[in-house]
Amino acid sequence: MSAASNISGLDDVVAAETRLSEVDGAAGRMIIRGLDLEELAGRRSFEAVLALLWQDLAPGNLDEERVRAALGEARGVAFALAARLLRETARLSPIEGLRLLLSALPDSEAAPHHLLATASVPVFAAAIVRQRQGLARVAPDARQGQARDFLRMMRGTDAPAAHVKALETYLVAVADHGLNASTFTARVIASTRAGLMSAVVGALCALKGPLHGGAPGPVLDMLDAIGTRENIRPWLSATLTAGDRLMGFGHRVYRVRDPRADILKGVAQALRHDDNRVAFAEEVEAAALDLLRGRVAGRNLDTNVEFYTALVLEALALPRESFTNVFAAGRVAGWTAHILEQEKTGRMIRPRSRYIGPMPPPRRDAA
Repeated sequence: MSAASNISGLDDVVAAETRLSEVDGAAGRMIIRGLDLEELAGRRSFEAVLALLWQDLAPGNLDEERVRAALGEARGVAFALAARLLRETARLSPIEGLRLLLSALPDSEAAPHHLLATASVPVFAAAIVRQRQGLARVAPDARQGQARDFLRMMRGTDAPAAHVKALETYLVAVADHGLNASTFTARVIASTRAGLMSAVVGALCALKGPLHGGAPGPVLDMLDAIGTRENIRPWLSATLTAGDRLMGFGHRVYRVRDPRADILKGVAQALRHDDNRVAFAEEVEAAALDLLRGRVAGRNLDTNVEFYTALVLEALALPRESFTNVFAAGRVAGWTAHILEQEKTGRMIRPRSRYIGPMPPPRRDAA
């Protein structure tokens, strides 16, 4: 990578100090608050991870049960707030609809905004899905955990325990991931003291970009296009020969396998049944890794989080167009924590640019 491209992408530039998370791209390791991601995903609830992320940043003595109760109450508030604008989301894509609803939440009220923002994303995402299906929205149940209630609001009925476990593992796996594009956006906005809701909306706008949060759907498009086992290697080879990328492989930070890929592969395997295509996807993955090996000098292109995210969310029968909103329902945990941390620094983020354009003639009055 040239020096110019390194600057333009801010690769390896340290823009913040944080106690929240560390992404070690060389080792393929993700650390949250001193714990490896593998110690959290599948082992702790989403509420427990929120309590961990918000520790010493949000007011109150936070623990899993307090967060669960507060989130349940906040989902009820979000459900009532969505009624006025939900109809307007019909003309928008799901993520644009989510952006509209989140934009209606005020920064000015003296309220626990980190709770309301985190509770609102699944409530709004589920309401948007139901409306697009011509179904009435489902009110949240404050007694349930966030993952279970999210699926219930989506489906209109309680989900099996295995499905709840799968979604909760996914939400935890994507809850935070260092200074990614959307989280950095959130911290920049927070540094101006614009308010937590404004920073969350800005983060969602960054997540909307296909280079950040929009890849899981295209993974399924790729599997659709391949179609059959016999077509796997010919299709992948033709795609690479044409200079196109394979969706779900390679990562901006990881130079080895994305640790979230193995976590979500295990989730997908646990959900395997006759009418999903996890086994087919595993064959696609093996062929893709074989074809990608050594293709880019000095870089190992391995499976990333989006590949098995797509399989997990498809196995949960969630609409493909809602995948980015489901991602946001997990990542809002990290956004809110980083916003709270940034607000405590009290300093605005203001980097400099290097001017490489033409210069005017020397000034005549120059000494």
